[in-house]
Amino acid sequence: MPRVAVIVGSLRRDSINRKLAQALAKLAGSQCEFDLLELADIPLYNEDLFDPEPPAAVRRMKEAVTAADAVLFVTPEYNRSFTPVMKNVLDWGSRPVGTSCWPGKPAAIVGASPGAIGTAVAQSQLRHVVVGLGMVVMGQPEMYLSFKPGMIDPEHNVVEDRTRQFLGNHLAAFLAWIERHRPG
Repeated sequence: MPRVAVIVGSLRRDSINRKLAQALAKLAGSQCEFDLLELADIPLYNEDLFDPEPPAAVRRMKEAVTAADAVLFVTPEYNRSFTPVMKNVLDWGSRPVGTSCWPGKPAAIVGASPGAIGTAVAQSQLRHVVVGLGMVVMGQPEMYLSFKPGMIDPEHNVVEDRTRQFLGNHLAAFLAWIERHRPG
């Protein structure tokens, strides 16, 4: 069973992207293990903090990504870009030079927003960075979810059949992507 490190680009407890990540994890069931990484205690990237090694929260994050078979980025869109949380995690994971946890990891990018085009701009920008870090990013299908109140219930169930099928199809494609591109 593949293990997926899930990086949600919002720190807000009631984040719609956290809800999306939790719903995807529930939909996956026993097909894979989703590990939603805790990011709130990761400091802003600062090379001075590597003396003598990165902070414990950074080491924990890098170990989780290294142990995972794949990475799922669940990004909000802030001001037509991905979030500072996401950039911070990417920067920490890529340093120090020669110790990046990203190269070769199969990855997918999804996101939700209340707007009509979901997180299309943020995902496009994030894709450039993720590819530059050496991840193998799934190109299709893409998922730009226009999130509506009540779409996901408090137990992380997707309420509408059509949305559940859409998310399930994306998840199935991602699992196939992982199998095709998983190192080793």
